[in-house]
Amino acid sequence: MEGPRFIDFPKIGSSALGYISVAQNSALPFEIKRVYWTYFTPDSMIRGHHAHHELQQLIFATSGIIEFTLEDLDGNQQTYLLDSPNKGLYIPRLYWRTIKFSHNAVLLCLASMEYEESDYIRSYYEFTKLRADSSDLS
Repeated sequence: MEGPRFIDFPKIGSSALGYISVAQNSALPFEIKRVYWTYFTPDSMIRGHHAHHELQQLIFATSGIIEFTLEDLDGNQQTYLLDSPNKGLYIPRLYWRTIKFSHNAVLLCLASMEYEESDYIRSYYEFTKLRADSSDLS
């Protein structure tokens, strides 16, 4: 399975006029089925604390700075810093995440599925059970 990675999108424009970046389905690792954004998240709040069975995401910090800590089924953790609106973080399925926001951060998410509560893994214990189940298959 392919792991998380940054995807850089070209900036069109100039510092004098401003910039635009475009994300089209043909250039993404999945077809966009849902778009959502979060904002006014207190910088003292740590969000996330979940994984997804099937959902893939491409996350942008359209404003401010957002820090993602991702953990795979093998227990490997890596931290990613989103600090530019033309840099997206691709998150494949089955990655546990925690998210920290700067004071003025706005998170934009492009998602591979419409909202489905049953796709969420909200218990870290359940996530670690998936880890144990996947090692039994090896």
